[in-house]
Amino acid sequence: MQVKVCELIVRYMERIGVETIFGMPGAHILPVYDRLYDSSIQSVLVKHEQGAAFMAGGFARASGKIGACITTAGPGATNLVTGIANAYADKLPVLVITGEAPTYVFGKGGLQESSGEGGSIDQGKLFAGISRYHKIIERTDYLGNVLNNISKILFSATSGPVILSLPFNIQNETVDDAILDTIKTCGKPATCQADDSDMQIFANYLIAAEKPVIICGYGCIKSGAQTLVRQLSEQLNIPVTSSLKGKGSIDETSSHSLGSLGVTSSGYACEYMTQQADLIIILGAAFNERTSYLWDKTLLKAKKIIQVDINEQQLEKVYLADLVIHADIKQTLLALQATLQTFNPVKKQLDNLPEFKHQQQQQADQSGHRIFNDDFGLIRHFYHLLNTRITENAIIVDDNIIFAQNFFQVLASIQYLPNSGISSLGHAIPAAIGAQFAEQKTAFVIIGDGGFQMCCMELMTAVNYNIPLNVIIINNNTMGLIRKNQVQTYQQRFINCDFINPDYALLAKSFGIHYFHIKDENASKDFFAQADLKKAINLIEIPLDKNAFPNYSSRR
Repeated sequence: MQVKVCELIVRYMERIGVETIFGMPGAHILPVYDRLYDSSIQSVLVKHEQGAAFMAGGFARASGKIGACITTAGPGATNLVTGIANAYADKLPVLVITGEAPTYVFGKGGLQESSGEGGSIDQGKLFAGISRYHKIIERTDYLGNVLNNISKILFSATSGPVILSLPFNIQNETVDDAILDTIKTCGKPATCQADDSDMQIFANYLIAAEKPVIICGYGCIKSGAQTLVRQLSEQLNIPVTSSLKGKGSIDETSSHSLGSLGVTSSGYACEYMTQQADLIIILGAAFNERTSYLWDKTLLKAKKIIQVDINEQQLEKVYLADLVIHADIKQTLLALQATLQTFNPVKKQLDNLPEFKHQQQQQADQSGHRIFNDDFGLIRHFYHLLNTRITENAIIVDDNIIFAQNFFQVLASIQYLPNSGISSLGHAIPAAIGAQFAEQKTAFVIIGDGGFQMCCMELMTAVNYNIPLNVIIINNNTMGLIRKNQVQTYQQRFINCDFINPDYALLAKSFGIHYFHIKDENASKDFFAQADLKKAINLIEIPLDKNAFPNYSSRR
């Protein structure tokens, strides 16, 4: 049957499982929007296209499903760039649909044209470095091949954003809907598996080690291997630490948890690894700047290293390993379990990790090296209450990561989504909205006052669609990281870091949402006692002295 391309694209999205699409219409993409009118796909109107890209990424990251966003040509497409770059860095399956000027005006200066012809913006070059695939459809005879290429990337183990640009006239041309039957429209689990010889070597290293440590990254969570990590840890008494993105790979209240690893963390895991560990098992951790303590060569010195990752590019990217396994982490741990049954290994002698952490904290206090002084007492107390009150079915999207990294213990029942990717300020609110469309959990956003002002308009998107959120603003009237660096490195030559904030109580009132000012510990208690955390939109302001800085150096 002959159908318009705009209808075929919508039916294609339905087939690959797109449930929600975030965006903003414009003249050049209205044919697709018109077909969305009768579709099962929910279309969400955002306030800015960057928010649409962040929402699509948040949806994909929270659910593991395909996120999608849609915009018009020209500025609609260019406004997506930061959000697409973030999805690219996080390898998120995000489908981006953009409109384009009609092909018959290419090179003539058509309104919002971005074909690259006649000196116009070249959308292909613009997105080339931040997408896995980009195509402007100038003819319909290869549309099936393009959609098949898009599907293969979206369903791959190492996915990323793909961009389909549709000229206005092409959207209204007709094609045979049998095209859909030639296109891959479902995914399969990763099949890259370790072989038996790898499992024998893995088991031998484990048995020989006296003090092994497991490091979990985001790849561990993406693989769904958290239960297997816990079982291995408990079976052999192996302590577990994680990268920032890997928080939640093991319940952080567990006696086997060393907490988070990285330059902005308390340092427990680093001290234990450097002082005691003889075998490091790296599961899906990339060892970026933060996790590796700025690529400190002493971190894994003189230790056996096993690295498992489905993404071949991550293997031995920073440290050479004694055993490299290019495979899915969940499948690898299942195979390891089976292999260990033939060895019947004994448990390791595990130190009292809570006592170890306590001793490390005492040493840091005595030496003046603790990462947070008493200026952060109110924030510490708020997180303490958050730990005790939020124990299940919750999601936390965090721009201001340093506090949660140290104060918040992620449970197995909580999704923690830190601002990773390209670490873009303003990411958390739209990403949390996207996540809520996917998961409908008790949702918290943690964001600084600078980042908040980059994206606060998307709170109206939450209001418009009745999306409950608890938005926590750390208000210090400055760009905190910039001011800290200007103190540590630039002799307090402050420039473009301080600013005046709006009255957040009045701002919340104008949005029609609830406001809480956390001025002391009693106000924290009152908030958790009074606020509807599950169904309301709450704006929570926590003041912080602009000259209170965490005690670490980013060497920037």
